[in-house]
Amino acid sequence: MKFGQRALRFHCVGSCLVGIIDVPERPIERGLLVVTDAAQYRVGGHRQFALLSRTLAGRGIPVMRFDHRGCGDSEGKARSCDSIDDDVRSAIAEFFMQIPDMKEIVVWGLGEAATAAALYAHTDPRVRGLILLNPRVGMPAPALRPGPRQYYLGRLGELGFWKKVATGNVDFAASAAALRQHLREAAADKTMELPERVIAALSCFEGQTLVILGGAGDSAREFDQLIGKHGLRCRRVEIPLADDTFASRKWRDEVAQVTAHWIVTW
Repeated sequence: MKFGQRALRFHCVGSCLVGIIDVPERPIERGLLVVTDAAQYRVGGHRQFALLSRTLAGRGIPVMRFDHRGCGDSEGKARSCDSIDDDVRSAIAEFFMQIPDMKEIVVWGLGEAATAAALYAHTDPRVRGLILLNPRVGMPAPALRPGPRQYYLGRLGELGFWKKVATGNVDFAASAAALRQHLREAAADKTMELPERVIAALSCFEGQTLVILGGAGDSAREFDQLIGKHGLRCRRVEIPLADDTFASRKWRDEVAQVTAHWIVTW
């Protein structure tokens, strides 16, 4: 399918951000937003994002990629992956303005950008899907005196707790409401460990999640352990020999194929 490309300039909290959108001739109603993860230019990872966008746009999927504040061509100071919610929100608003017939968004991120996407998605009802490639979260330090938020996070992976819920030994409505509130608070609490915040945020997210893991990367192993521990509901795809950034053409093409297929099948 033919597609066109537009360069974009839009604003976020007083800074000018730069983006590029690939618009198919007949776009579907579900678009993909690519979040970048580091202060890099139009080579390396950014080249991968460009090729991904062209592949998807050729299949009718509108794609927007952008530089958040402090990254690439955009203004502002560099910021951490848990401090770009305003940037993602501004980019989504611009995306909808550019594609008025679009109904919903999937957010795609690699490395720290995947972490940022995970932390953001549950706060925005326009986001109905997440594609996370080797999220960088590190491993949590043990909590010496767990508070309510850590307690509820721990409950996510405990089968016995949910058996009590099923048998009526726990007030399900009250427990579910308390759990959801604590998870939302945990996701936003920067005093908590990043892995716990990411798990809390993903547990609050009501859309679909695809996790793509490069089997040879440390980030992939750590995140795989984390989602396994907490029993996170998601679609999981592993590319066994791929590194943390899916740097080869073969791995990049496989990521594009998996992404395109998943977006149009739910």
